[in-house]
Amino acid sequence: MVTPDDIKGWITEKLPCDHIELDGDGQHFQAVIVSPAFTGKNMIQQHRLVYDALGSRMHAEIHALSMKTYTPEDWAAR
Repeated sequence: MVTPDDIKGWITEKLPCDHIELDGDGQHFQAVIVSPAFTGKNMIQQHRLVYDALGSRMHAEIHALSMKTYTPEDWAAR
């Protein structure tokens, strides 16, 4: 079974993250991800970076992932 720590590791292997929170039940996961890689990108582009980091795992091992993505500046300002 996939754990939140597994997903966190897979994301941080490919995407620099200043902060990441993951929670889930083994199939459905929720994430908060703060990355400087999101700067200058819209929400769809930010989510695409996360999906790209997860690669084929997104379809094979992770049933659903809802996420909130932030640039470091947006995270600090909230």
